[in-house]
Amino acid sequence: RKPETKMGVSTYVSMVMGFLAVGALATPTPSKDGSFFTLNNGMRFDSASFGLQVYDDDTAKAYTLLAIQAGFRNFFSSVLAGNQNGFGEAVAASPIPRSELFICGSVNTGSGACSGFDDCKTQTAAGCAQNLQAIAVPQLDMIMLDYPASDCPSIQGQWAAFEDMLSANQTKSLAVSNFNLDQLKCITSNASATVPAVNQLPFSVGSGDPGVEDDAKAGGILVQAYSPLGGGGLPSDPDCVAIGKAHDKSGAQVALRWIVQRNATFTTEASTLQYFQEDVSIFDFVLSPAEMSTLNNKLARSLL
Repeated sequence: RKPETKMGVSTYVSMVMGFLAVGALATPTPSKDGSFFTLNNGMRFDSASFGLQVYDDDTAKAYTLLAIQAGFRNFFSSVLAGNQNGFGEAVAASPIPRSELFICGSVNTGSGACSGFDDCKTQTAAGCAQNLQAIAVPQLDMIMLDYPASDCPSIQGQWAAFEDMLSANQTKSLAVSNFNLDQLKCITSNASATVPAVNQLPFSVGSGDPGVEDDAKAGGILVQAYSPLGGGGLPSDPDCVAIGKAHDKSGAQVALRWIVQRNATFTTEASTLQYFQEDVSIFDFVLSPAEMSTLNNKLARSLL
């Protein structure tokens, strides 16, 4: 497999998502087989998402159609990848009705791109409109901030633009990526604010915060792992491979199943029908407590 990474700024290795109580928000709950979760707003969110990487529009269209053929229905089309037009063309060409596809777009006004409430709101609003135009749909299922702005007023400006998009029925839900505890509080300290449904973070066997998914559940926010195969190394990891043999599964499938059994979801990438099919074929087996312990210990050792 080719290594998968989140585009842009360097990955955060350890993110903490536990934060203040958020009232009556529902805790994200998995289906019996773990194939989907119910978000804090009641929406269904498939555990396996195809996250487009940096390539041209034609490639984006081809890979998206392969993913749909393999059974993917959840898609993350980040503006950072530069191929939302190609993704939108695939959605339009797909034999699967739009109503059966979950489309998440993104806006990148964080990491110093905007400053202050007004500037961040204006730039983020423009980014929201850009997503709808590029993907060529009147409404997204989710819009995500790729990165937080540099301070609370700026983050609140970003979020105000997202709230406007939600109120205008141009998106059904709001999400963040790479947000830590303090950055989340910039949003949730406002009791009337929409709490993010998802926080997309680096999380995989042997990498990330060992309590990240439990902390997220406490706040009603579901973690979506990016780089879920550890930058491409986990498919050949000896422990993942050995455990996979016991279930007639690959090392990659074991690594992805571990994420789901940690009450998180993942966005992954592939370039062949075989690998796309492999990534969605992880809901017909369960890792035993001993197998989970072996993989959990790899995460604990990475933090020593």
